[in-house]
Amino acid sequence: MAKGGYVYIMASGPHGTLYIGVTANLPRRIWEHKSYLGSEFCKENGCKILVYYEAFDDIEDAINREKAMKVWKRRWKTELISRANPDWRDLYEDLNR
Repeated sequence: MAKGGYVYIMASGPHGTLYIGVTANLPRRIWEHKSYLGSEFCKENGCKILVYYEAFDDIEDAINREKAMKVWKRRWKTELISRANPDWRDLYEDLNR
């Protein structure tokens, strides 16, 4: 039985380098990225700010969304983030409330 998941975007800073990922446990995965245990790309590019995420009831839907977003033009990604999070603030703190 499938369970839920998340697609998320990490950034190095406002309008900086972006990383798109998928996970079943968002708080843990973002902590890993912030600790540079998440991915080599994030570590090498300083992507440790959670600027966007979407929740899905089924992990397969999150995976499909991640695949679609990864082929988007950069402008589409930055517009998505700016609409949901205009100040590009770190949303990680909201996960721990």
